[in-house]
Amino acid sequence: MTSVSSARILFLGDIFGKPGRRYVVEQLPLIKEKFHPHFIIANGENAASDKGSGITSKIALELQNAGICAITLGNHVWGQKEFVNEIDALPFVCRPANFVASTPGASWIDIPFHGKHIGIACVLGREFIKMMVGSPFEATGTLIEQHPEIDTWIFDVHAETTAEKVALGWFLNGKALAVLGTHTHIQTNDAHVLDGGTAYMTDVGMCGPFYSVIGHKIEGILQRFQTNAPYTTEVATEDVRLNGCLIDVDLSTLKAQSAQAFRWPEGK
Repeated sequence: MTSVSSARILFLGDIFGKPGRRYVVEQLPLIKEKFHPHFIIANGENAASDKGSGITSKIALELQNAGICAITLGNHVWGQKEFVNEIDALPFVCRPANFVASTPGASWIDIPFHGKHIGIACVLGREFIKMMVGSPFEATGTLIEQHPEIDTWIFDVHAETTAEKVALGWFLNGKALAVLGTHTHIQTNDAHVLDGGTAYMTDVGMCGPFYSVIGHKIEGILQRFQTNAPYTTEVATEDVRLNGCLIDVDLSTLKAQSAQAFRWPEGK
């Protein structure tokens, strides 16, 4: 195995519905050719949004075959009810680590890379998330403490509020390689490296249709906000883009050298 001194990691934000996942699969060869990421991680909890929400085994395998080595989830983990019976057969997929331990599915993923072991995990925030979950601070701290065989960690923080995400970034500063926010589908302008060498971004954004309201067709969402009448939301289809975070890592120190917002197509 050839020795390498650095690594590049691409983390893609919430893949939204068929438009998002089709574009990811179609564009990854071009993205790999231009940016040369050593491995790619993605949040897939909305990948089946054309079916309601969540993800399926078929979709997860399609994304893996396209080159995504780890898939994180979020509050819509069980949006497709059959997935609770499928997740245990998908070791490259992890459900939130602050669910109770008996919940089906892996709570973290180990990615071996040139003699190092990089742990991938996601946690749900507790502010305004309508699920009963444990503390994301305790869950991330426990993973680090209980798995000394893992050299460093990348945490997907699937949360509503900026304050909770920023606080987790500082809590994990110097303990994790990266703390990356998901869930709001809106990319924030704060990708940077904290003073402990941890890459941080409050929300990496969405992989899906941008002529929309966070992935949904505009008309149905306007009806929801303007009236109390029943409404139907549909997945939008126009102006599909990919958002994420690109991180360069010094493998000798396992510290992030840089973190930058990723947008594809470039210039959008």
